[in-house]
Amino acid sequence: MLKNYLKMAFKVFMRRKFFTFISLFGISLTLIVLVVAVGLFDHVFGPHSPEGNAERTVSVYFVHGTGPRGDNTGPAGYAFLDRYVRTLKQPETVSIHSIFMGVISYRNGTEIKSWLKNVDGEFWRVFRFEFLEGGPFSPEDERQARLVAVINDTTRRRFFGNDAAVGKTIELEGQNFRVVGVVADIPMLRLTPFADVWVPISTRKSDNYKKEFENGIFFASILAKDPTQIPRIQEEFQAMLPRVEFPQPDEINKIEGNPTSLLQAVSDILCGGQLMTALYIAAILFMLLPTINLININVSRIRERSSEIGVRKAFGASSLTLVGQFVIENLILTLLGGLLAFVGARLVMRFINESGWLPYSNLTMNNRIFLVGLTLAVFFGLLSGVYPAWKMSRLHPVHALRGRAL
Repeated sequence: MLKNYLKMAFKVFMRRKFFTFISLFGISLTLIVLVVAVGLFDHVFGPHSPEGNAERTVSVYFVHGTGPRGDNTGPAGYAFLDRYVRTLKQPETVSIHSIFMGVISYRNGTEIKSWLKNVDGEFWRVFRFEFLEGGPFSPEDERQARLVAVINDTTRRRFFGNDAAVGKTIELEGQNFRVVGVVADIPMLRLTPFADVWVPISTRKSDNYKKEFENGIFFASILAKDPTQIPRIQEEFQAMLPRVEFPQPDEINKIEGNPTSLLQAVSDILCGGQLMTALYIAAILFMLLPTINLININVSRIRERSSEIGVRKAFGASSLTLVGQFVIENLILTLLGGLLAFVGARLVMRFINESGWLPYSNLTMNNRIFLVGLTLAVFFGLLSGVYPAWKMSRLHPVHALRGRAL
């Protein structure tokens, strides 16, 4: 039965090539956009290197400070993270690191732009970088404010060509740093660990950062001993907040926040914790218009085949059999469109990777993206095929033989 359905489906597709083209184009374009969007989402929030400890890592990305003269939300200040978060008892370790910032260097009269991140020595325990040369700087290097740096492979090539970099110096905003390690490039979309150059926090030109309590430029990444410890870390963090002593309580006297994943932090800021729900709704709405168009096309196809439907009903074909046939035809068409979409999405991802729009991006079609795309294709096929199939099943044999549709 299924084999006959498949043969009939392909004959119908070839007979009405224009409808087939329009259907495939609408399905493919929609799925290309959705699959690429899922790829970008996965690239930002998925468990990729160097975040190899993602299942047992949470971070303090944002805090909300309130008081008589202030109310703001943003990255925390170093003083708060160092005094209260670093001293939590439950974590295996805590790393404090800044957001990445642009810096300018000059090499043989040529301007070189880099992204710099200030980190502590524990940063290299939380994140698993692939070292191509040398190794990380130590907590002692950070405490002693030694001018050492870890750079990525692209920065090594910009400064030293194909030569080894470890032991050499690079100039960053008037300071000369000795390179101690070179790591593989990290995509800019990996927002937490990304940079071109990582240097100790203590090498900042001004130590004013040590006085910043909130509204700063620092994150704290917390590594749990195992994933089951994360709720305990969050409980300890919440229990610590009421004990915080504020340097200027007449301005800010209360601080709120929670160690979470980046996805949860973004969700809390943008959508009140409902980011995934909002994304699902957006995806469904995005699919709605092409689905409606496909429904109209499928209804037109059914009307053209009303005589065929009448003959089959006259010879005893049940409504369920006919519905099954048309749903299978639509699923086949959708899966063909999905196959074209996967090819198109790979080409789009390759173009994005090679364009340089997103530094060091490495968008790929991994298994998670494939399964999401396949699910979307099947959903698309069912959504656009059920109504026309149901409408077709209600045709009276006499009306169908006369070429009339309900």
